[in-house]
Amino acid sequence: MTTLPLIRSMCLSLLLAATAMTVHAEDKPTNSAPAHISEEIPQASLQGTGSFRWFGLHIYDASLWSVPEGYKPESEKPQKFALDLAYARTLYGSKIADASIDEIEKLKLGTAEKRERWLAQMKNIFPDVKQGTHITGIHIPNEAARFYLNGKLLGEIRDAEFAHAFFAIWLDKKTTAQSLRNKLLGSKSAGN
Repeated sequence: MTTLPLIRSMCLSLLLAATAMTVHAEDKPTNSAPAHISEEIPQASLQGTGSFRWFGLHIYDASLWSVPEGYKPESEKPQKFALDLAYARTLYGSKIADASIDEIEKLKLGTAEKRERWLAQMKNIFPDVKQGTHITGIHIPNEAARFYLNGKLLGEIRDAEFAHAFFAIWLDKKTTAQSLRNKLLGSKSAGN
């Protein structure tokens, strides 16, 4: 009869130990930046994530990486940040460029001539994607937008106005994807 309480005690101890290990594992930070983002933004931290759906279809998952203090859209000081898109389906690069220009136009950014030039530049850079493909855009304040494909440099568009307009697709107050914007900005930019 003394073995039954001993077995119960051992089971309880194992259960508590397993629970403690699970809690401890969940406390460890698991969101370290990919190497190409860390090289661009030392000490980059994940600010927020969200998914983009179009008529119910999952198009991509987005992650915003910023300096530890966080990206603040209304800040007076321009900030470097990275926006990583992990695609959930096959898309043509030219269609990604077309959709980007459509969104920039909805935000009324750039002139028609500039948007035409930006479209041509994006079509030269953006590849076709499939499920699991990552395209990362790096916002270089007052300079450019730099793009990576699965961690390898694709190219950059050295035009500060383009860089602002491109990232406004996700981060501008007037974006058509408000829910995604809110998730990307997360708690580090509360009030913006």
